[in-house]
Amino acid sequence: MQNSASLVVVLGTGGTIAGTAASSSDDRGYTAAQLSIAQLLATVPDGVGVPVEAEQVAQVDSKDMSHAIWQALALRVAHHLARTEVAGIVISHGTDTLEETAYFLQRVLAPVKPVVLTGAMRPATSAQADGPRNLRDAMLVARHASSVGLTGVLAVLNGVVHGAQQVRKAHPTRLDAFDSGEAGPLAAVDNGVLRYLAAPAPGPLPPVTAALHCAVADWPRVDIVVSHAGASGAVVRALCADGVVGLVVAATGNGTLHHEIEAALLTAQAQGVAVRCSSRRGDGRVAQPAAKGLLEASDLSPVKARIELMLGLMPPGAP
Repeated sequence: MQNSASLVVVLGTGGTIAGTAASSSDDRGYTAAQLSIAQLLATVPDGVGVPVEAEQVAQVDSKDMSHAIWQALALRVAHHLARTEVAGIVISHGTDTLEETAYFLQRVLAPVKPVVLTGAMRPATSAQADGPRNLRDAMLVARHASSVGLTGVLAVLNGVVHGAQQVRKAHPTRLDAFDSGEAGPLAAVDNGVLRYLAAPAPGPLPPVTAALHCAVADWPRVDIVVSHAGASGAVVRALCADGVVGLVVAATGNGTLHHEIEAALLTAQAQGVAVRCSSRRGDGRVAQPAAKGLLEASDLSPVKARIELMLGLMPPGAP
Protein backbone atom coordinates (compact mmCIF):
# COMPACT_ATOMS: atom_id res chain seq x y z
CA MET A 1 0.00 0.00 0.00
CA GLN A 2 1.48 3.33 -1.03
CA ASN A 3 1.09 5.98 1.65
CA SER A 4 0.85 9.50 0.22
CA ALA A 5 1.23 11.16 3.63
CA SER A 6 4.70 12.46 4.43
CA LEU A 7 4.91 13.56 8.08
CA VAL A 8 6.76 11.33 10.57
CA VAL A 9 5.93 11.89 14.24
CA VAL A 10 8.68 10.93 16.69
CA LEU A 11 7.65 10.20 20.28
CA GLY A 12 10.31 10.11 23.00
CA THR A 13 10.13 7.87 26.07
CA GLY A 14 13.72 7.93 27.35
CA GLY A 15 15.99 4.87 27.52
CA THR A 16 19.67 4.35 26.79
CA ILE A 17 19.29 6.14 23.49
CA ALA A 18 18.69 9.29 25.57
CA GLY A 19 21.30 8.40 28.17
CA THR A 20 24.47 10.26 29.08
CA ALA A 21 27.79 9.38 30.72
CA ALA A 22 30.64 11.53 32.01
CA SER A 23 33.03 10.24 29.35
CA SER A 24 32.60 9.46 25.66
CA SER A 25 34.54 6.24 26.25
CA ASP A 26 32.05 5.00 28.86
CA ASP A 27 29.36 2.81 27.31
CA ARG A 28 28.22 1.21 30.58
CA GLY A 29 28.29 3.73 33.44
CA TYR A 30 25.62 6.02 32.04
CA THR A 31 22.31 7.35 33.27
CA ALA A 32 19.39 6.58 30.98
CA ALA A 33 16.69 9.04 29.89
CA GLN A 34 18.59 12.33 30.16
CA LEU A 35 18.18 13.94 26.72
CA SER A 36 14.94 15.10 25.14
CA ILE A 37 13.70 13.71 21.85
CA ALA A 38 14.41 17.11 20.27
CA GLN A 39 18.05 16.84 21.34
CA LEU A 40 18.27 13.31 19.95
CA LEU A 41 16.82 14.31 16.58
CA ALA A 42 19.50 16.98 16.28
CA THR A 43 22.10 14.19 16.19
CA VAL A 44 20.55 12.26 13.29
CA PRO A 45 22.95 12.29 10.32
CA ASP A 46 21.57 13.74 7.08
CA GLY A 47 17.96 13.59 8.28
CA VAL A 48 15.43 11.61 6.23
CA GLY A 49 14.21 14.20 3.77
CA VAL A 50 10.66 14.31 5.16
CA PRO A 51 8.90 16.56 7.68
CA VAL A 52 9.39 15.46 11.28
CA GLU A 53 7.40 16.41 14.36
CA ALA A 54 8.61 15.51 17.87
CA GLU A 55 6.82 15.00 21.18
CA GLN A 56 8.09 13.86 24.59
CA VAL A 57 5.63 11.34 26.05
CA ALA A 58 7.78 10.02 28.91
CA GLN A 59 11.35 10.14 30.18
CA VAL A 60 12.16 6.81 31.82
CA ASP A 61 14.70 4.01 31.95
CA SER A 62 12.68 1.29 30.23
CA LYS A 63 13.32 -1.23 33.01
CA ASP A 64 10.85 0.98 34.90
CA MET A 65 8.24 1.08 32.12
CA SER A 66 4.73 1.17 33.59
CA HIS A 67 1.19 0.43 32.50
CA ALA A 68 0.39 4.13 32.92
CA ILE A 69 3.07 5.09 30.39
CA TRP A 70 1.87 2.35 28.05
CA GLN A 71 -1.65 3.76 28.12
CA ALA A 72 -0.49 7.37 27.64
CA LEU A 73 1.79 6.31 24.79
CA ALA A 74 -0.94 4.31 23.07
CA LEU A 75 -3.32 7.25 23.25
CA ARG A 76 -0.75 9.61 21.72
CA VAL A 77 0.07 7.11 18.97
CA ALA A 78 -3.64 6.70 18.19
CA HIS A 79 -4.06 10.49 18.09
CA HIS A 80 -1.26 10.98 15.58
CA LEU A 81 -2.18 7.98 13.43
CA ALA A 82 -5.61 9.53 12.89
CA ARG A 83 -4.01 12.56 11.23
CA THR A 84 -4.13 12.22 7.45
CA GLU A 85 -0.77 13.92 6.97
CA VAL A 86 1.07 11.39 9.17
CA ALA A 87 2.83 8.59 7.29
CA GLY A 88 4.03 6.79 10.40
CA ILE A 89 5.18 7.03 13.99
CA VAL A 90 8.63 6.50 15.51
CA ILE A 91 9.04 5.80 19.23
CA SER A 92 12.45 6.11 20.88
CA HIS A 93 12.53 3.58 23.70
CA GLY A 94 14.86 1.81 26.07
CA THR A 95 15.86 -1.67 24.93
CA ASP A 96 15.08 -3.57 28.15
CA THR A 97 11.32 -3.64 27.63
CA LEU A 98 11.08 -2.55 23.99
CA GLU A 99 9.66 -5.91 22.91
CA GLU A 100 6.88 -5.66 25.51
CA THR A 101 5.86 -2.15 24.52
CA ALA A 102 5.89 -3.16 20.85
CA TYR A 103 3.57 -6.10 21.49
CA PHE A 104 1.26 -4.05 23.71
CA LEU A 105 0.87 -1.33 21.09
CA GLN A 106 0.22 -3.87 18.36
CA ARG A 107 -2.50 -5.56 20.38
CA VAL A 108 -4.30 -2.43 21.53
CA LEU A 109 -4.04 -0.46 18.27
CA ALA A 110 -3.47 -2.95 15.41
CA PRO A 111 -2.39 0.07 13.34
CA VAL A 112 -2.56 0.17 9.57
CA LYS A 113 0.20 2.76 9.36
CA PRO A 114 3.68 1.78 10.57
CA VAL A 115 4.58 2.42 14.21
CA VAL A 116 8.32 1.91 14.60
CA LEU A 117 10.13 1.46 17.91
CA THR A 118 13.86 2.01 18.12
CA GLY A 119 16.50 2.41 20.80
CA ALA A 120 20.23 2.09 21.37
CA MET A 121 22.74 -0.14 23.09
CA ARG A 122 25.09 2.76 23.78
CA PRO A 123 24.31 6.14 25.37
CA ALA A 124 24.06 9.33 23.35
CA THR A 125 27.43 10.51 24.69
CA SER A 126 29.31 7.45 23.44
CA ALA A 127 32.04 8.03 20.89
CA GLN A 128 30.36 5.25 18.89
CA ALA A 129 26.73 5.96 19.70
CA ASP A 130 24.30 3.79 17.72
CA GLY A 131 21.21 5.87 18.52
CA PRO A 132 21.52 8.42 15.68
CA ARG A 133 21.66 5.76 12.98
CA ASN A 134 18.84 3.78 14.57
CA LEU A 135 16.66 6.88 14.70
CA ARG A 136 17.42 7.70 11.07
CA ASP A 137 16.62 4.14 10.00
CA ALA A 138 13.41 4.10 12.03
CA MET A 139 12.20 7.32 10.43
CA LEU A 140 12.97 5.94 6.99
CA VAL A 141 10.98 2.79 7.77
CA ALA A 142 8.09 4.82 9.20
CA ARG A 143 7.94 6.80 5.97
CA HIS A 144 8.35 3.95 3.49
CA ALA A 145 7.26 0.68 5.17
CA SER A 146 3.75 0.84 3.75
CA SER A 147 5.16 0.98 0.21
CA VAL A 148 6.60 -2.54 0.65
CA GLY A 149 3.58 -3.93 2.47
CA LEU A 150 4.83 -3.55 6.03
CA THR A 151 2.34 -2.11 8.48
CA GLY A 152 1.61 -2.35 12.16
CA VAL A 153 4.11 -2.11 14.99
CA LEU A 154 7.73 -2.74 14.03
CA ALA A 155 11.12 -2.49 15.71
CA VAL A 156 14.20 -1.20 13.90
CA LEU A 157 17.65 -1.60 15.43
CA ASN A 158 21.09 -2.12 13.89
CA GLY A 159 19.61 -1.87 10.40
CA VAL A 160 17.15 -4.73 10.87
CA VAL A 161 13.33 -4.56 10.88
CA HIS A 162 11.41 -6.90 13.19
CA GLY A 163 7.70 -7.51 13.75
CA ALA A 164 6.14 -6.80 17.15
CA GLN A 165 5.15 -10.41 17.84
CA GLN A 166 8.58 -11.86 17.09
CA VAL A 167 11.07 -9.20 18.23
CA ARG A 168 13.11 -9.95 21.33
CA LYS A 169 16.24 -8.72 23.03
CA ALA A 170 18.60 -11.67 22.67
CA HIS A 171 21.89 -10.21 23.94
CA PRO A 172 22.58 -7.79 26.81
CA THR A 173 25.32 -5.65 25.23
CA ARG A 174 25.96 -6.22 21.52
CA LEU A 175 24.81 -3.70 18.92
CA ASP A 176 22.91 -6.51 17.18
CA ALA A 177 21.11 -7.33 20.41
CA PHE A 178 17.70 -7.96 18.83
CA ASP A 179 16.41 -10.79 16.68
CA SER A 180 13.14 -12.43 15.66
CA GLY A 181 13.94 -16.02 16.53
CA GLU A 182 12.93 -18.71 14.06
CA ALA A 183 10.61 -16.34 12.18
CA GLY A 184 13.48 -14.09 11.11
CA PRO A 185 13.39 -10.35 10.42
CA LEU A 186 10.96 -8.71 8.01
CA ALA A 187 13.30 -6.27 6.29
CA ALA A 188 16.61 -4.45 6.49
CA VAL A 189 17.80 -0.90 5.94
CA ASP A 190 20.76 -1.03 3.60
CA ASN A 191 22.55 2.23 2.76
CA GLY A 192 19.36 4.22 3.18
CA VAL A 193 17.18 1.77 1.26
CA LEU A 194 14.48 -0.42 2.82
CA ARG A 195 14.92 -3.98 1.56
CA TYR A 196 12.14 -6.51 1.96
CA LEU A 197 13.26 -9.88 3.42
CA ALA A 198 10.15 -11.84 4.42
CA ALA A 199 6.42 -11.90 3.93
CA PRO A 200 4.47 -10.04 6.61
CA ALA A 201 2.54 -12.08 9.13
CA PRO A 202 -1.16 -12.78 8.54
CA GLY A 203 -3.59 -9.97 9.24
CA PRO A 204 -3.46 -8.58 12.79
CA LEU A 205 -5.82 -9.62 15.54
CA PRO A 206 -8.58 -7.11 16.36
CA PRO A 207 -7.30 -4.42 18.73
CA VAL A 208 -8.13 -4.64 22.44
CA THR A 209 -9.20 -1.02 22.74
CA ALA A 210 -10.45 -1.36 26.32
CA ALA A 211 -6.86 -0.81 27.49
CA LEU A 212 -6.95 2.71 26.07
CA HIS A 213 -9.74 3.84 28.36
CA CYS A 214 -9.87 1.52 31.36
CA ALA A 215 -8.22 3.10 34.41
CA VAL A 216 -4.75 1.60 34.81
CA ALA A 217 -5.52 0.80 38.45
CA ASP A 218 -8.29 -1.49 37.17
CA TRP A 219 -6.14 -3.43 34.71
CA PRO A 220 -6.14 -7.14 35.59
CA ARG A 221 -3.06 -8.18 37.53
CA VAL A 222 -1.10 -10.88 35.72
CA ASP A 223 2.30 -12.13 36.88
CA ILE A 224 4.94 -14.56 35.61
CA VAL A 225 6.34 -17.58 37.44
CA VAL A 226 9.17 -19.83 36.28
CA SER A 227 9.46 -23.60 36.45
CA HIS A 228 12.97 -24.73 37.35
CA ALA A 229 14.86 -27.40 39.21
CA GLY A 230 13.82 -27.39 42.84
CA ALA A 231 10.73 -25.26 42.19
CA SER A 232 7.86 -25.19 44.65
CA GLY A 233 4.32 -23.94 44.56
CA ALA A 234 4.95 -21.33 47.25
CA VAL A 235 5.29 -18.41 44.82
CA VAL A 236 2.06 -19.36 43.07
CA ARG A 237 0.18 -19.61 46.36
CA ALA A 238 1.61 -16.28 47.56
CA LEU A 239 0.61 -14.50 44.36
CA CYS A 240 -2.90 -15.92 44.53
CA ALA A 241 -3.21 -14.81 48.15
CA ASP A 242 -2.06 -11.34 47.06
CA GLY A 243 -4.87 -11.00 44.54
CA VAL A 244 -3.38 -11.99 41.18
CA VAL A 245 -6.05 -12.87 38.59
CA GLY A 246 -3.78 -14.35 35.92
CA LEU A 247 -0.50 -16.27 35.83
CA VAL A 248 1.87 -17.12 33.01
CA VAL A 249 4.32 -19.91 33.70
CA ALA A 250 7.63 -20.03 31.85
CA ALA A 251 7.90 -23.78 31.37
CA THR A 252 10.81 -26.06 30.58
CA GLY A 253 10.99 -28.30 27.51
CA ASN A 254 7.75 -28.60 25.58
CA GLY A 255 5.63 -27.10 28.33
CA THR A 256 6.92 -29.36 31.09
CA LEU A 257 6.57 -28.19 34.70
CA HIS A 258 8.06 -29.19 38.03
CA HIS A 259 5.37 -31.28 39.71
CA GLU A 260 5.02 -28.91 42.68
CA ILE A 261 4.51 -25.75 40.62
CA GLU A 262 2.20 -27.69 38.29
CA ALA A 263 0.00 -28.76 41.19
CA ALA A 264 -0.12 -25.21 42.53
CA LEU A 265 -1.07 -23.81 39.12
CA LEU A 266 -3.85 -26.35 38.65
CA THR A 267 -5.20 -25.47 42.08
CA ALA A 268 -5.02 -21.76 41.26
CA GLN A 269 -6.86 -22.35 37.99
CA ALA A 270 -9.57 -24.33 39.80
CA GLN A 271 -9.98 -21.32 42.11
CA GLY A 272 -10.58 -18.98 39.16
CA VAL A 273 -7.09 -17.72 38.31
CA ALA A 274 -6.40 -17.73 34.56
CA VAL A 275 -3.22 -19.67 33.72
CA ARG A 276 -1.23 -19.81 30.48
CA CYS A 277 1.81 -21.96 29.75
CA SER A 278 4.66 -20.35 27.81
CA SER A 279 8.26 -21.44 27.37
CA ARG A 280 11.43 -20.16 28.98
CA ARG A 281 13.33 -21.13 25.79
CA GLY A 282 14.08 -18.59 23.11
CA ASP A 283 12.63 -20.37 20.07
CA GLY A 284 9.71 -22.59 19.25
CA ARG A 285 6.30 -22.77 20.85
CA VAL A 286 4.61 -24.88 23.47
CA ALA A 287 2.71 -27.33 21.29
CA GLN A 288 0.87 -28.87 24.22
CA PRO A 289 1.52 -28.27 27.91
CA ALA A 290 2.51 -31.39 29.79
CA ALA A 291 0.09 -30.39 32.56
CA LYS A 292 -3.37 -31.43 31.41
CA GLY A 293 -5.86 -28.63 31.70
CA LEU A 294 -3.43 -25.72 31.21
CA LEU A 295 -3.74 -23.64 28.05
CA GLU A 296 -0.63 -22.93 25.99
CA ALA A 297 0.50 -19.46 24.94
CA SER A 298 1.36 -20.33 21.34
CA ASP A 299 4.73 -18.86 20.29
CA LEU A 300 4.54 -15.90 22.68
CA SER A 301 7.39 -15.36 25.10
CA PRO A 302 6.42 -15.21 28.79
CA VAL A 303 6.46 -11.40 28.84
CA LYS A 304 4.28 -11.15 25.74
CA ALA A 305 2.00 -13.93 26.97
CA ARG A 306 1.50 -11.87 30.13
CA ILE A 307 0.35 -8.91 28.04
CA GLU A 308 -1.97 -11.10 25.97
CA LEU A 309 -3.56 -12.65 29.06
CA MET A 310 -3.89 -9.28 30.78
CA LEU A 311 -5.67 -7.83 27.76
CA GLY A 312 -7.83 -10.92 27.47
CA LEU A 313 -8.99 -10.50 31.07
CA MET A 314 -9.76 -6.81 30.64
CA PRO A 315 -13.48 -6.02 30.75
CA PRO A 316 -14.57 -5.58 27.10
CA GLY A 317 -16.96 -2.82 28.06
CA ALA A 318 -14.38 -0.78 29.93
CA PRO A 319 -15.24 2.92 29.51
